[in-house]
Amino acid sequence: MQSPAKASSLLKTICNGRIVGVRFFSDAIENDLVVIGSGPGGYVAAIKAAQLGMKTVCVEKNATFGGTCLNVGCIPSKALLNNSHYYHMAHTEFKKKGIEITGLSLNLEKMMSAKDTAVKSLTGGIAHLFKQNKIAHFRGHGKITGANQVTVLKEDGSQEIINTKNILIATGSEVTPFAGLEIDEETIVSSTGALSLKKVPEKMIIIGGGVIGLELGSVWSRLGSSVTAIEFLSSIGGAGIDLEIAKNFQRILQKQGLKFKLGTKVMGGRKEGSTIVVSTENVKDPTKKEDLECDVLLVCVGRRPYTANLGLEDMGIEKDQRGRIPVNSRFQTVIPNIFAIGDCIHGPMLAHKAEDEGIVCVEGIAGGPVHIDYNCVPSVIYTHPEVAWVGKTEEDLKNEGIEYKVGKFPFAANSRAKTNDETDGLVKVLSDKNTDRLLGTHIIGPAAGELINEAALAMEYGASCEDIARVCHAHPTVSEALREANLMAYSGKAINFI
Repeated sequence: MQSPAKASSLLKTICNGRIVGVRFFSDAIENDLVVIGSGPGGYVAAIKAAQLGMKTVCVEKNATFGGTCLNVGCIPSKALLNNSHYYHMAHTEFKKKGIEITGLSLNLEKMMSAKDTAVKSLTGGIAHLFKQNKIAHFRGHGKITGANQVTVLKEDGSQEIINTKNILIATGSEVTPFAGLEIDEETIVSSTGALSLKKVPEKMIIIGGGVIGLELGSVWSRLGSSVTAIEFLSSIGGAGIDLEIAKNFQRILQKQGLKFKLGTKVMGGRKEGSTIVVSTENVKDPTKKEDLECDVLLVCVGRRPYTANLGLEDMGIEKDQRGRIPVNSRFQTVIPNIFAIGDCIHGPMLAHKAEDEGIVCVEGIAGGPVHIDYNCVPSVIYTHPEVAWVGKTEEDLKNEGIEYKVGKFPFAANSRAKTNDETDGLVKVLSDKNTDRLLGTHIIGPAAGELINEAALAMEYGASCEDIARVCHAHPTVSEALREANLMAYSGKAINFI
C-alpha cells in the first residue's frame, strides 16, 4: 500500500501535475470499512460494522439512502399495491360486505404523495441510523483505486480519497434494457417510471410476466387500466415459483382482469402518435405474429448487476458473463480485503438476501463464522392474493430424483379466510418421503408473505412436517392452513379438509 504522499504524487502524474478538488479523508488507514452503496445490503452492513466497533464509511452516489429498494423499488411499489387494493375493494368488494359508498373517485396525485411520504420516511430513517451509529457518509460515485483505497467521484468534478482496511461492494442492480426500445419513463417506462405515472393508462402492455411486472400490472389494473402481460416463457411468476402455484396464480389474476400472452416473444415496438405498437411472435411458431397497441409500455425483463466503473478491472477483479462479481463463501473477491454482496454477486436479487449477506459478511470481517443457507431464503410476490415460497419446488425434486410427499390445504377450507372472504389459493408443502423433513413450502393466498417466514424458520432448523403440525396455532388464523398442509404431508390426512 502506498503512503498518502506517494499516492498524491501518483495523482499529480495522472492529472498532468495538477490536483483539482482532491483531498485525503485520512493520512493513514484509519477506517476499518468502506461500503460502496447504501441499498438494503450496504446500509445494513454499514450499521452492523459500526455496531461491531468498526470505523465505517458509506459512499452513495444518490441524494438519498436506500438504493433501488427504498427509492424506486420495493417500498414505493408496496405502497401503491396496498393503496390500489383498497381502491379496488371499495369498488368491487365493500358493497357485499355491507359498506356502501357513493361518489367514490381516484385521486392519483394524493396516492402518489402517500407513496412518496413512505419513501421519504424510510430513507430519512437510514440517515438517522447512520448518524446514531457514527457512520461517515460521502456523496458520489465510489471507485476502488487501490486495495485499501476508495475514490469518491463527485458531481462537481471534485474527488475524495478514503483509505481503509476493508472495502465492501454493495452496488446492487439496475434495470435491464430491451434492445430497440428507448425508455423515456413517460410512455415507454421501466419499473421506475411505472411508479410515477401522471394518469391511469387506458391500455398498458407489460413485457415480462415476472415478479415486478405482475406487481405493477396489478396496481394499474386495479386503478382501471386494461393490462396485458407478454411473457416469453409458458408460465408466469419468474424463476423459483412452483408450476402448480403459477397456474393457480394465473387463473386468479385473469379473474381479476389481467390478460396474458404466454410463450410470446416481443420483436420490437414503435410509436404511432400517442399509441405504442408492440410487435410479437409465438415462440413455438414464429409465423404467428401479432401487433398489440397500448398507451403505456412497461419493460420488465429483469435486472442486471450494477458493476460498471467501479475500478474492478484495474484491480484484477474479473466479472462473470452476467456482470456479477465472483466471491468465495466469505464474500471475498480475488483480493481478500475487498468483499461483495447483494445483487452484484450470484444468487437471487432480493433485498433480504442482500441484508443477510451484509450482516454475515461483516461478522466474518470481524472474525466470526460466515454461513447462509440459500435454500432457506424466501421469495414473495405482493399481489393480492400474495404468492410466497421457500425451498424446493416439485419440479426441483423430480429433477434431483428425491422421493417426496405432498401436503396441500386450500384457503377455501380455512375459517379465517372464509370469514374475510379471501378464499383463493392454497398452501402446498413438500417433504422428504423417508425422513419427513420439510423441503419446500409454496403459498398463494392471504398473508402469504408473512406465513412463509414460519416455513423458512422451520427449514432453517431442519424441522419435519410433523414438527410444524404439532405446534399449536391460534384459531381462527390463516396460519392454520400451513399447519393443516403439513399435517396432510406427514399423515396423509388433514382435519378440516377431505
